[in-house]
Amino acid sequence: MDLLDTIRRKVVAGERISPQEGLALFACDDLIGLGRIASIRRRKKNGDRAYFIVNRHINHTNVCVNRCIFCAFSRDAADPGAYTMDLAEVMTRAEQGAAEGATEFHIVGGLHPDLPFGYYLDLLKNLKARFPQIHLQAFTAVEIDYFAGLTGRPLETVLRELQAAGLGSLPGGGAEIFHPSVRNTICPEKISGARWLAIMEAAHGIGLKSNATMLYGHVEDHTARVDHMTRLRELQDRTGGFQAFIPLAFHPDNTRIPNTAMTTGVEDLKTLAISRIFLDNFNHIKAFWIMLGEKIAQVSLHFGVDDIDGTVVEEKITHAAGARTAEALSRQTLVRMIRKAGRVPVERDTLYREIRRDTTSEDRAVSARSPRAPLLHQKGSR
Repeated sequence: MDLLDTIRRKVVAGERISPQEGLALFACDDLIGLGRIASIRRRKKNGDRAYFIVNRHINHTNVCVNRCIFCAFSRDAADPGAYTMDLAEVMTRAEQGAAEGATEFHIVGGLHPDLPFGYYLDLLKNLKARFPQIHLQAFTAVEIDYFAGLTGRPLETVLRELQAAGLGSLPGGGAEIFHPSVRNTICPEKISGARWLAIMEAAHGIGLKSNATMLYGHVEDHTARVDHMTRLRELQDRTGGFQAFIPLAFHPDNTRIPNTAMTTGVEDLKTLAISRIFLDNFNHIKAFWIMLGEKIAQVSLHFGVDDIDGTVVEEKITHAAGARTAEALSRQTLVRMIRKAGRVPVERDTLYREIRRDTTSEDRAVSARSPRAPLLHQKGSR
């Protein structure tokens, strides 16, 4: 029995594959076969539904004390192009997002050396007071660790203060690659992989959901990728707090990692498919179209992916590293991408509850062909 047949039988039976099998899949050249197996796992979890969200990214500052060599976004405070939004600027962008029907504000930024912890609490409180219906997904585990250092308070205390101010969930950024040798090469200033996992475990422990990411395509090898996913799978076994896994394709422009290039479509689709096969305890695998491009993101729906993220709007981090995609897509474009891939588009909120807006009879007919996720009715939206 060959490798793919063994893996297919395990996936059909709902069984877990081993790290050794995961590593063997990365050596497999049968991309279509990998996609078929990943689709089995995807279909068991989500049927033919493919999710998206109407969201707004707000990157409040690019000033950062960690000048990681893989990051093209960060600046020192005196550098050309450095910026920090005051709370009024944040609110202006939030107003724009709300007017566009956003149900989530996705807020991440640099580790600013001069902003007090009160800035972040006020940011959350002001947004929540003005937009109580919009979910605040904010601050990576790296930022959370930085806040704990700023305040000298225990990690759980900081998380609870942020939660009380309006924090709804954590994004998955800052994970990069957990393997120590790789991490010490691309971001030695950043918290360790073990610390990232500990922060997520603490967040899950107080009821905050999060995502998880993996930055691939730089100096890591397949062993490091499997190690990364294994550690995530083990934590998910303990907490169940991760919602989606998001492999992030490295973009090399304006970074300081030599001899790197953009990932290929084959590498992207293979990584997504293996992620879906390996992470049996994650409900969702997300293709971030900003990094992959619209066409690869669409094709990925046949390689285990069930979520292509959202409208985004004004994404800065990946574009600083050379992303050639747009900084936003309309809801209608996302729906069309999903439909043309033969999947059923489902608009979701951050917690994967379905949102129904005013739709055409065609929308209703397509949606009727798929089992429904829990509903969240969006009142007064377009």
